[in-house]
Amino acid sequence: MIRLRAAIAIRRDHPNTGVLVFSQYIETRYAADLLGAASGGGAAGVGYLLKDRVADVEEFVEALSRVATGGTALDPEVVTQLLGASRRSDGLGTLTAREREVLALMAEGRSNAAIAGILVVSERSVENTSRTSSANSA
Repeated sequence: MIRLRAAIAIRRDHPNTGVLVFSQYIETRYAADLLGAASGGGAAGVGYLLKDRVADVEEFVEALSRVATGGTALDPEVVTQLLGASRRSDGLGTLTAREREVLALMAEGRSNAAIAGILVVSERSVENTSRTSSANSA
């Protein structure tokens, strides 16, 4: 918990500094705080990975590079728990399974083109889904 609070403080005080949390546990409240800690509430340059789920060094280095260049790297389980917590407290419960799937991939730092490839849909479909899910969760 102390490390997560330190990461949140770094993001709040130095919003252009990338922060990658490498943890054994998911602390949902702190993860949400970390994602919104930079001025303006942006999650650019933030990562939260679970130690036991990073299978190889290449995957870790890719996530680290993504965070260093202003992207995000979130373990899918972190996204699931954040969405679950949000669903209980606001309108995210109204999202379809596909909208949640798109949001989870976006949270992992994937581009629209990459998401379209993974889900085998058009890039335009991804854009429309992300717009709809943003409006539904607002």
